[in-house]
Formats: sequence, structure tokens, C-alpha cells
Amino acid sequence: MRRLCLALLVFLWPFVPHQAAAQDLQTLLQQNADEITSPSRRSVGEVLEVLAASGVEGLPVFLERWSDKGVWKDPEGLFFFGEAQGDTLQLTDIDTGAVSAAEKDGFTQLKPNGGVRRVIGTTLVQFQLSDPDPDRRRSAVEAIGRSPSAEQLEPLQASIENDPDPVIRARKEQLAVFLSAQFSDSTDERIAAIESLSSDTSVEARSVLNRILSTRSFITAGEPEGNVAMIKDASEDPEVFYARLVEEGLAQARVSADDIRAALEGNISDGRVGTVPVAQLGTDAARERAYTELADAGTVPPFVTTAARDAALAAHRFYDRYAETDSQVTDAARAALTSVEQRVAVAQTADLALDALSLASIYFLAAIGLAITFGVMGVINMAHGEFIMMGAYTGYVVQLFIQDYTISILVALPLAFALTFGAGVTMERLVIRHLYHRPLETLLATFGISIALQQLAKNIFGTQARPLTSPGWLDGAWIISDVIQISYIRIAIFVLALVFLALILFVLKKTRLGLEVRAVTQNPGMAASMGINPERINMLTFGFGSGIAGIAGVAIGLYAKVTSEMGADYIVQSFMTVVVGGVGNVWGTLAGASLIGFLQKGIEWFNPANTLAAQTYMILFIILFIQFRPRGIVALKGRAAAD
Repeated sequence: MRRLCLALLVFLWPFVPHQAAAQDLQTLLQQNADEITSPSRRSVGEVLEVLAASGVEGLPVFLERWSDKGVWKDPEGLFFFGEAQGDTLQLTDIDTGAVSAAEKDGFTQLKPNGGVRRVIGTTLVQFQLSDPDPDRRRSAVEAIGRSPSAEQLEPLQASIENDPDPVIRARKEQLAVFLSAQFSDSTDERIAAIESLSSDTSVEARSVLNRILSTRSFITAGEPEGNVAMIKDASEDPEVFYARLVEEGLAQARVSADDIRAALEGNISDGRVGTVPVAQLGTDAARERAYTELADAGTVPPFVTTAARDAALAAHRFYDRYAETDSQVTDAARAALTSVEQRVAVAQTADLALDALSLASIYFLAAIGLAITFGVMGVINMAHGEFIMMGAYTGYVVQLFIQDYTISILVALPLAFALTFGAGVTMERLVIRHLYHRPLETLLATFGISIALQQLAKNIFGTQARPLTSPGWLDGAWIISDVIQISYIRIAIFVLALVFLALILFVLKKTRLGLEVRAVTQNPGMAASMGINPERINMLTFGFGSGIAGIAGVAIGLYAKVTSEMGADYIVQSFMTVVVGGVGNVWGTLAGASLIGFLQKGIEWFNPANTLAAQTYMILFIILFIQFRPRGIVALKGRAAAD
């Protein structure tokens, strides 16, 4: 009843006509000077009721300073806000705010103990719940969230309706449900609050339900008492359960085989241990018999046989009992927690799928250029990763000159395409064209070029990672729930992957260049007889694939580190994507990227602490996959028709 009265007084405090003219705070404190100077946890509640009932101004500030040990009492018994500065005090009048200085001698600092400070803090939070300042109300709500207690429920509920801030009001309503589930006096109200949490997947809601379902372990020789959560089967691990009996003083400790051996060795007399000759102590039964004789004589601790252990276990019941005594409440909490865990499992699956989709889009961007060049030309380009690196560094250099990150990215994308397109054409004209139909030499040549490009990047930019900063509107993440969230950068990369998918399909299906590329891919000899120049198509295709890698580098650079070795991080996945999906096919590359992205995230979910193992398992799976489907998921006839 006292708690209810105090809560109502605190809630109505902002609306109570202040009596400052008739009674100021100092006068009120003087009337309760002894209780304020030397409070106890039991008596401080009565003092706080009197203070709250007065409606006097400045009370919340006083409570705050009192709790922080910032109140001093002068030799005449007057209270001041004080701050020690060496041997002097800077004093502030509690009512007028006038500042003065005095020697510390003769002043007494009020130092309420931890229990009193907790009571004061609870009352202060209740005042702050209805404070006109939204920051104070927000701080009070956060304090309740950190340390919920039964005393906070009533003032919290009373402060909800009149709170003008919808965000703070919503948080108060959420906390009121949490507190009602744990501390309401009505079983029906608690059950209703608990049932409302069955759809709340937040960590706080799960924490509330787990606190309600907290248990302690008990042992009894009779029937279990109280709100029993679970009865345990001692036969599942007899030694562990017997050890608990020993800890509780309900059974004699068992003697280990080493202890028996040591006891026997220490009690050998005339070639015997008791009546048993030493020569006969080669079996467990003989050793136990000898030890039992010593125990009967009081020489060593008693020996507990396996049968005695099992009898002791059978005579006791082991069970867990809920700390909550009301079985209706725990039943509701258990059902709600089961529902929440099912929702969390679904949400975690969705979150994992989003991560896998994001990773697949990154692999698609990294691999699509390689898929085009590999499919049309049959060239294993080990320098493809370095074209990705060149695109990322292009974005970094552009940002050095254009400080607006949005504009810099829009400029960097076409510039990276142009730069890597030119590099790809140059590479094809100078090296690749002389190595057609010589796959080993092509692989070695492009591998050498990749090393040279890496070293060139180190000479220009150094070995330190360079920042490719994303625009401000890509900061943060799209938070769907406490479990499901995905960063805006990953969403942007996914959207960019869709744009490129559409663009590449348009080029290949709706343009003359795409028609010629498809013709050369399927049958270069027949394409040449129709007036198509295969060498020109190879050059443009290699340049186009390299340009796409450059754009992918800009996108990947926003998400990953920009270094000279970043291309090596994606070249293996790119080749796996192309091989698994199907050489020379856009849809195959998309399928391969999706398979590898989902597979990698799935393996990482089973083994999150070891990403290297996930990579290893993924490669093994892909090796097994291509044994059964060597031409990939979406296979084309490719150049075989011309062979």
C-alpha cells in the first residue's frame, strides 16, 4: 500500500500546487533532519513519502545529489549541495542556488549506503518518468530497462498515457509488459503479459521469460516439493549424481582405485594387508576385501561399493524447481518461450539466407566478367582478380579528388570500366592473342601478369589498405527485427548485381555485339564463315569482361579492404562460380554464385569459428559436384561444335 501511495504521489508531483511560499525544501529537510542524515533502508521509504507528498520544488535535484553523496550538513544543521576543493567546500544553497565557500571543518558529508541509494534511485527514476524534460524521461526509462524491479511497475504504468513523445511512450509500454510479466500482483495480468511476449523475438523479451523460468536444483528423500520443472534420472550419470549427494552431506564419499592402492601400500604388515596376503592383491575384488577390513578396523575411510552407491541414489530424488512458485505463470512462460524460439529460428534462417544472397551477389559481380571471357575465348585468365583490384583503386583515387562520396562513386563506376576495358584489350592484343589453344601457356602468362600488376599496385599505393568510403546514405543496416538485419552496402551490391544482370542480358540478347559473341561462343568457325571477325570479337569480349571486373572492384571495395592482394581473395571463388554454373552462360554464373554463396554461409553456420574449414569443405563439395555434372548447372554446347 505504501508503494502504491508513493507511486501516485510521484506521478502527480508535477501537477501538485507547489508550497514554496509556505514551506521551502530546506524547512522540509529540517523537519526530517535525523532520518536524512542517518537513513536506513527501512526508514528511508517513509522519508521519501513525506518529501514526495510535499510537492516542493527542487526535490528531484536534491534526491539526485543525495544519492551521489553531494549533500553536506553545516554545523548549524542546514543542508547544502557541496563540492570539496581541497580543505574548502564550494556550497550551493538548496533553495536559492546561491554559491558560497567555506572551510570543510565542521561540515558533515551525507553518505547513504548502497541499500539506501538504491531506494533513492528508484524514487528518483519514478520522478523522472513524468519529468517535462524528454531527456530525463528517456534516462529514467533506460534505467528501468537496466535494473527492473517491482516498485517501478505502478509509476511506469501511470506515466504512459500522458507522455507526449511517441517513442518514449512506446518504450514505456514495452517495459510495462516486461515488468507486468515478472512483478504484477495479479496472476491473470502476468499470464496476459507473458502471452503477449510470445511474438516478441527481442533479446529483452527472451531474457524476461528466461528469468521467470529460472530454476534451482534440489535433492530430497521424499516427494519433490514446490513448482517442479524437471525430475532427473540419476542412472544417466551415477557418479555425477552421487557426487552431489556427497556435496550435500547425504552420502559418504567414494574411494578411488588410486586411493585404495595407496591405503593398501601404507598398511602392509608382515607381507599382509589385514588378513589378505600381498601376493593375492592382484585383483580388484581382493583389493576391495583388504580395504574393507582396514575400514572396519577404522584405519581408513569406509569403502562405498557400487551397490551402496546405487542404493543411495535410489533413495533420493533429484529435481529442478522453478524460482517462480505459480505453476500457471511458468506454464505460460514456457509456452511463450517455445513460440519465441521457433520464431527466432525462422528469423535466423531468413537472416542467414539474406547473408547468403548478399555473398552470392558479390561472387556474381566478381565472376560474370570471367564467365564471358572464359566462355567465348576459352582463356583461363589468372589476372582477372587484378582487374577487380584495379577497379577498387580507381574508386579510391577518384575519392581523392571528389569529396562527395555519392558523386565520386557515380564517376568511379564508368571510369573503372573504361580503365579496365582498356587494360583488358591491351592484354589481349599483346599476350592472349598469341596463346590461343595453348591453355597451359595462357595460364602461366596471365599468372605472371597478375603478379606484375600486384607489384605495380604496391609500388604506387603501398602495402597498407586504402579506404574506399561509401556514401553516408549507405551507412548502417536495414533492421527488420532483433535477429534479421542486413547492411545497406550489401543491399546496394545486390541491387548493382541485378542491374548488371539485366545489362549483360540486354547486350547479349538485343545488340549486334551480343549476337556475334553468342555466335563465336557456340561455333567460331561457322561465325567466321558468316562474316564475323572472331579476333575482333575476342578482343572486345575480353575487354568487356575486364571492364565488368573493374566495376565489380568498385562495388567490392565499398565492402572489403582495398589492397594489392584483394584480387586473390576472389579469383578462386570466381573460377568455382564459373565452373559450377556453366562456362559462358550468364544464367549459369548466377546459379553458380547462388550455390556457392548459400553453401559457404551454410557451412559457416555449422562451423562459425573456422572459416578456413568452411572454404575447404566447400571446395570438396564442388569437386564432388563436378564429378557428376562436369559441364555445370546450366551447360552450353560451347566451342565443342567447332572442334
